[in-house]
Amino acid sequence: MDIRIEGARVLVGDRLEETTVCTRDGVIDAADGGSSAVARIDARGLMVLPGIVDIHGDAFERQLMPRPGVHFAMDIALFDTDRQVIANGITTVFHGVTWSWEPGLRSAGNARAILTAMEELRPRLGADTKFHLRQETFNLDAEEEIIDWIASRRIGVLAFNNHMPAMKGNTPVRPAKIAEMAQRSGISHDAFRKLVSRIARRADEVPGSIARLSAAASANGVPLLSHDDISPEQRRWYRSMGCRLAEFPTTIETAQEAASAGDHVVLGAPNVVRGGSHIGWIDAKDMIARGLCSILASDYYYPAPLIAAFRLAADGVTTIEKAWALVSEIPAAAVGLADRGAIVGRRRADLILVEPAGGRPHVVATIVAGRLVYLTEAARIHCGY
Repeated sequence: MDIRIEGARVLVGDRLEETTVCTRDGVIDAADGGSSAVARIDARGLMVLPGIVDIHGDAFERQLMPRPGVHFAMDIALFDTDRQVIANGITTVFHGVTWSWEPGLRSAGNARAILTAMEELRPRLGADTKFHLRQETFNLDAEEEIIDWIASRRIGVLAFNNHMPAMKGNTPVRPAKIAEMAQRSGISHDAFRKLVSRIARRADEVPGSIARLSAAASANGVPLLSHDDISPEQRRWYRSMGCRLAEFPTTIETAQEAASAGDHVVLGAPNVVRGGSHIGWIDAKDMIARGLCSILASDYYYPAPLIAAFRLAADGVTTIEKAWALVSEIPAAAVGLADRGAIVGRRRADLILVEPAGGRPHVVATIVAGRLVYLTEAARIHCGY
């Protein structure tokens, strides 16, 4: 339905201004044709912001497996995740699905099942829901099928992960991590270590596989991301493959290399909210202050992008206008979604109405492609001409 939003402060370009926002046929109506709107929202005291574009989030795994070995049906998990997403202002969500050499939660069968379920349920979900394939680089047997998915436009973005080095046991946290992965995989600790040893022997095949997958993605317009880059050299290598988004670089030098070349640096919004990385890596707030982070993603916690943007403004790191670009306009552009991320005429009407609430912002309403999918204060809406 067409909507007229009145009385709010609206993020228009790089400033907040008191104005009216109208939607018509799922897009923002630049002509302010709201006189014929069938719904009017009284947004006094609220801010109207472009919907959050979350290009990396895997918190949905908790709905699939809330405890190790405890599974819930795919549709139940995805619907519950969707409710969390829209309630936190995320209008476009890329579910980060890891396809690994591991059995269990990150197995081939699970990746296929999630993709199929997302495609079937997409029309019934509130958020625009897309598939972010996190390909474990040692998952060599999946290459041909992934190339088919790319050619069929089933993948929104493709990221390269490599958790194999973490299996070498050369840091204090590794034994606990290996135990966690074994438990998630559903096999014994000993069997998991033997699996790791067998997979690791194919290391020489990995670069060629990455190159072929990268070529297929580039040919089909699928954005590429590298995950946990550990050095400037690794970032340069991935850039040579056409990969221009660096997710969670592990050192300042690596982030500097990415930013200096015009690559996007993606960090976790929970890092900002919590005041640092939960595993002791680089501080996202510091990286933003240095100009070394261009995108914030939910990572493992859907409320984080909304809260992080307001936290950055409250702490004086940047303005709310610039902070909001980190969670909306810039990620949208980085993955080729030029139709959203800003309140501009003829762009998708992906909008959220937010009560700032003194550093604890909360979403009052979420609109996706002109459709009201979430509302907490029914008295604000008035229907009729």
